[in-house]
Amino acid sequence: MRPLDGLKVLEIGQLLAGPFTGTILGYFGAEVIKIEPPGKGDPIREWRETYKGTSFWWASLARNKKCITLDLRSEKGRNIFRSLASKADVIIENFKPGTMENWGIDPDKLNALNDRLIYARISGYGQTGPFAKKAGFASVCEAFGGFRHVNGFPNQPPVRPNLSIGDTLAGIHAALGVLLAYIQREKDGKGQVIDVAIFEAVFNLLEAVIPEYSGNGIIRQPSGSTITGIAPTNTYECKDKKFIVIGANTDSMFKRLTEAMGRPDIQKNKKFDSNKGRVENQKELDDAIASWTNSLSSSDALRMLDEKSVAAGPILDARDMAKHPQFKARNLFQNVSINGKEIDIPAIIPHLSRSPGKTDHPGKKLGEDNDHIFSEMLEMQQEEIDKLKKDGII
Repeated sequence: MRPLDGLKVLEIGQLLAGPFTGTILGYFGAEVIKIEPPGKGDPIREWRETYKGTSFWWASLARNKKCITLDLRSEKGRNIFRSLASKADVIIENFKPGTMENWGIDPDKLNALNDRLIYARISGYGQTGPFAKKAGFASVCEAFGGFRHVNGFPNQPPVRPNLSIGDTLAGIHAALGVLLAYIQREKDGKGQVIDVAIFEAVFNLLEAVIPEYSGNGIIRQPSGSTITGIAPTNTYECKDKKFIVIGANTDSMFKRLTEAMGRPDIQKNKKFDSNKGRVENQKELDDAIASWTNSLSSSDALRMLDEKSVAAGPILDARDMAKHPQFKARNLFQNVSINGKEIDIPAIIPHLSRSPGKTDHPGKKLGEDNDHIFSEMLEMQQEEIDKLKKDGII
């Protein structure tokens, strides 16, 4: 048994934020029915690296989902969707606000058919406010939500990580919203709408940025490989040209760092007694640590830091992670086959001790489950299904 066994989810989002919500729910047992437009389907099927026409990303993002096609731009397709929604527990959509209302399949309309329906909506700026109908991809919303401003080096253009972090964060928040709404429905029997904005998902990461500005007028700036107001925590180069990260910003761990470095003079220096003093003298301190790491290989430096229980580690890439015993011990790689090729896809976190999630299968072919879903869930006859295919509705 998995915690979401029996939960029926209709996913009609494309690209990343909505589909990642469905991935999380499906991993933990929900029956996720991914609805795609007939023809090409979700663009991620063909994005980035592919093997025999199937994206490696698709194998991971669409895992455990049943794939059907349905033309929501047609009234007949929308009528079929309404029938599906009347039997579902959850809908996930990430269309531009107003689209579902224009199609007549918005929460108010569907609530009349199924008042237990949990309706998760993901968009760039949310369903309300002056920017609600503005186009908003993750890249733009990461900037609008404050994340890009603090990401990068001082006096240089803001940078992005080579990921769509805003979409992924929005998906996580939407999945959390679905679970909260599900708990509430168990109490009162009613569904509700979850409104997730991508810019708000990254805004939720900003820690003390807002109260520091409100309380003291401080606007936090980008700080490169450090973090404002905490020291030492930085990236340091070693003799073998590899970088390691050291985070020794508590008083006790800083003491152990100086012991590992063989620098009792730093430990005894009063100006480094507290985090405040270490921040005020951060450059001097970072220079001393960098001088030490530059004299050692990364493996020797990390070994010495581990011996003193100092938080430190290497910067790993995909190849490093694939070989690392900690990743294997945590079962973070799950093997699947796409078009005859064996690949690993990442596990979905968190780990549950009694009812863990799992990957049942990688992303399926476009419309692979049409016959099954339409015959079993809507009790359609095969002749009717075949006609819908012929007419381009599915």
